[in-house]
Amino acid sequence: MSLIRHHVAGKETGAGERTGQVWNPATGEVVGEVAYASVAETEAAIAAAKAALPGWRATGLVRRADVFFRLRHLLVERQDELAAIITREHGKVLSDAKGEISRGIENVEFAAGLVHHLKGEHSEQVARGVDVHSTRQPVGVVGCITPFNFPVMVPLWMAASAIACGNTVVLKPSEKDPSASLFLAALFEEAGLPAGVLNVVHGDKVAVDTILDSPDVRAVSFVGSTPVARAIYERGTANGKRVQALGGAKNHMIVMPDADLDAAADAAVSAAYGSAGERCMAISVLVPVGEETADALVAKVAERMATLRIGDGTDPSSEMGPLITREHRDRVASYVTGAAAEGATVVVDGAAQEFEGDGFFVGTSLVDHVTPGMKVYDDEIFGPVLSVTRASSYDEAVALVNANAFANGTAIFTRDGGTARAFEMDIEVGMVGVNVPLPVPIGAYSFGGWKSSLFGDSHIYGPESIHFYTRSKVVTTRWPDASESQIDLGFPSNH
Repeated sequence: MSLIRHHVAGKETGAGERTGQVWNPATGEVVGEVAYASVAETEAAIAAAKAALPGWRATGLVRRADVFFRLRHLLVERQDELAAIITREHGKVLSDAKGEISRGIENVEFAAGLVHHLKGEHSEQVARGVDVHSTRQPVGVVGCITPFNFPVMVPLWMAASAIACGNTVVLKPSEKDPSASLFLAALFEEAGLPAGVLNVVHGDKVAVDTILDSPDVRAVSFVGSTPVARAIYERGTANGKRVQALGGAKNHMIVMPDADLDAAADAAVSAAYGSAGERCMAISVLVPVGEETADALVAKVAERMATLRIGDGTDPSSEMGPLITREHRDRVASYVTGAAAEGATVVVDGAAQEFEGDGFFVGTSLVDHVTPGMKVYDDEIFGPVLSVTRASSYDEAVALVNANAFANGTAIFTRDGGTARAFEMDIEVGMVGVNVPLPVPIGAYSFGGWKSSLFGDSHIYGPESIHFYTRSKVVTTRWPDASESQIDLGFPSNH
């Protein structure tokens, strides 16, 4: 069985004294072992990044941009190979894997514009003979800790922006699907990135804590669950680091009585069950306004669920694959079996659906009459379970969303422009969709939620990532005649 090792300073490293198993979720078979980095191995990766920093920071912006142009070409050229790696270890269907790659490429394209992004400002003659200009400079070594559900897209969200800004990176991907990160590192270096600028270490809390505690790591980016995001933020900031930690979500989709219910049902099914619900932007709560709207919408969603094809992600006919692990599948199923006891109505019970083989499959579930306080509502399930929480009015629906601890994404379906505009103003959520169920911003904007969905001040990728991965420096210059020099103990004035 192959050992998946670390990638440090352009070389494969790691003795594999501690390892974990890597599974194919569609078959339930172990397909490899991944080395878990020790403290010493993680420190070696950090040291490699630190050693590569001066040279990469000194590399001209046009030369850096050229790396990203070439990387984009390689990602497009080899997307089938990369998608197959994602599907093998994560389980998502190939079309979904390719979609993930395409969204990662968006940030590579954004990063290629670094010559523009890193421009400073200049003010001439702010006082007699005095000019002021600002620059953006890299923070240094950056730690990137990424989740299992997007093993290509999220690393590209982080590493592309960090590297474009002149930083070097230690990437710690999920140990559940580690191979895609090594493929990315190889593509970066084939595109011309010097060895040591992007390093990959696999593992668990040992590697993460070493990154968080190292004085040589100046900034940390994280995507994962809210409890871990909070812990990452607190430990990292306590050690003086700049930290952005994106946490969990419970995304609501409000459907007004005037909405196109067929379009809303299509959107709800797509957004709830795509990638088996293992998305932080998945719609997990459907909020129809009015009993008539709710009854019709539940019927339409259930009708569409009956036609979904669940199977191995390598099968072109499959629309949804398995969950990432057997334990996670059982946890997701427990929410459905417990929903009735909490007073909800299980309309479609995916937990009862049986599948051939040993894969980690679960069916899609629809649970109606769900209210806050039920576990099926309160918890981030991260699986193909769609709850329906009925509201009697627009105001009640908005109040429901705004009361939730999570504030990652939300959507409203309506034909009324006034309602849509009011929703944009009223809702307290970081990413908002109007007749768009998954409002993931394009690469020219930034991604991130509010409240317990984000710890830190900066959203990920896009313009905010440039600010996160750089520090602003302001320089004031004066070139006076020697004859004008004099002692002045007063506070500097620009007059």
